[in-house]
Amino acid sequence: MAGLRRLRLFCQALLYLLLAGAVSAQAADFALEDTQGRPQRLADYRGKWVLVNFWATWCTPCLSEIPELNSLHSAHKDKDLVVIGIVMDSGSSRKVADFMQAHHIGYPVVMGDRKITKQIGAVDVLPTSYLFAPNGEQVSYQEGQVTRESVEAYIRNKKLK
Repeated sequence: MAGLRRLRLFCQALLYLLLAGAVSAQAADFALEDTQGRPQRLADYRGKWVLVNFWATWCTPCLSEIPELNSLHSAHKDKDLVVIGIVMDSGSSRKVADFMQAHHIGYPVVMGDRKITKQIGAVDVLPTSYLFAPNGEQVSYQEGQVTRESVEAYIRNKKLK
């Protein structure tokens, strides 16, 4: 019984170390091109927080998240934070551009694929968001929806430390 317990603890510790290593190894930098043909590089945003949000046009939770991300980006883009959307649709970029216009998406959007997820991190569900600190370090990862308030609260708490 004690041997089983030790084995379980060892496996949990090993899993923790593997996950911690995976998080810290992710996205030291990324280089993407948005739907407007503009480069989106993490290094270009040094000094700002960067929220990278993976989503899709067919994803209901993603759609309800768009107004929150628009609000967050509009409030902070000229100061201390930018949002970059990565759309994981397999359709045409024209369809995505029409969708962006219809939903008034004001932040840069990149057409996503597996090469892009390798640059940033795993995406098992949509939406998924990664938050990078002003120094470029990945500091947060969330599967599921984020809100403007939750991101701002996280940043406020980080600044207090």
